[in-house]
Amino acid sequence: MDGTFRNARILIVDDEEANVLVLRRILEAEGYENIRSTGDPCKVTSLTVDFDPDLILMDIVMPVMDGHAVLSRLQELDLLVPYRPVLVLTSDHSPQAQRDAWEGGANDFLTKPLSPSVVRLRVRNLLETRMLHRALSDQNDHLERRVEERTAELEEARLQVLYRLARAAEYRDDETGKHTRRVGRSAGRIASVLGMSPEESRSIRMAAPLHDVGKIGIPDSILLSSDALTDEEFEIMKRHCVIGAELLTSPDVALLELAAEIALSHHERWDAKGYPHGLGETDVPLAGRIVAVADTFDALTHQRPYKRAWTTDEAMCELRRLSGVAFDPEIVEAFESVVFEECATPA
Repeated sequence: MDGTFRNARILIVDDEEANVLVLRRILEAEGYENIRSTGDPCKVTSLTVDFDPDLILMDIVMPVMDGHAVLSRLQELDLLVPYRPVLVLTSDHSPQAQRDAWEGGANDFLTKPLSPSVVRLRVRNLLETRMLHRALSDQNDHLERRVEERTAELEEARLQVLYRLARAAEYRDDETGKHTRRVGRSAGRIASVLGMSPEESRSIRMAAPLHDVGKIGIPDSILLSSDALTDEEFEIMKRHCVIGAELLTSPDVALLELAAEIALSHHERWDAKGYPHGLGETDVPLAGRIVAVADTFDALTHQRPYKRAWTTDEAMCELRRLSGVAFDPEIVEAFESVVFEECATPA
């Protein structure tokens, strides 16, 4: 007998000690080494949980709780799933006893007195089925893990391409290339303060750095201009929201859909005077409102070709002034509780 069958866990349930000894001798002579037994049907549930048997040999006629009741209890607790075979052993030869056993979840049925050769064959057949089921289940689990891993790898590859696009756009007006990371970090912290779940906060932190990916489509003459933009140039600049959303939209990837929503809405305003669609107040997606505050603060406190870096106090005064005008007041308030920690954290 190979090790797989030798190590199979077999549980014997019979209130007659003599019957248990007979079964043990039959099984041990065949090479089975991992056998437990009980004469108390009330202990079968806990033994099934603790011992995790590959096969249960069960008598039907027992005091306090008969085999049918034990099978019913195992079924109720889903302890026969995944496939865990039960071989019923009984002195009741009636057709009704067999029907009751099958309906109760038994996989095979033997009547006493037992034939050792028949017991060995039935046990072997049931264990072969059990092992094949476990092997198939393990293989399915392995394939599912590989599919999940591959899906995650593809999503990560797609995100990396987009992050690099965002960095490429950002490097054109931020030589340090750290703006997107700072905005992502701040946006995630704001989300946490607002009471969003860790998963939601993490998604916003990961999606927010892509908010300006659409700048890749804006000419240098406009993006890098140190002069005030003309009305025509500003209309071109505003297109980066739509360009970014078009680049990011991916209905099958929730994180990219969130990033597309942020790219499209992070220049909308609380007073509905923003762009590209003039949305106002809570019509602006929450993630867009969060990133609007984080993005504006970071832009104010870092030098750009057209402006000096503002101090933290100056930038916070500006956010407060625009609270309820350009920005959601609740988000400005939330940002105040994290801004000094954000400033103290190395970019």
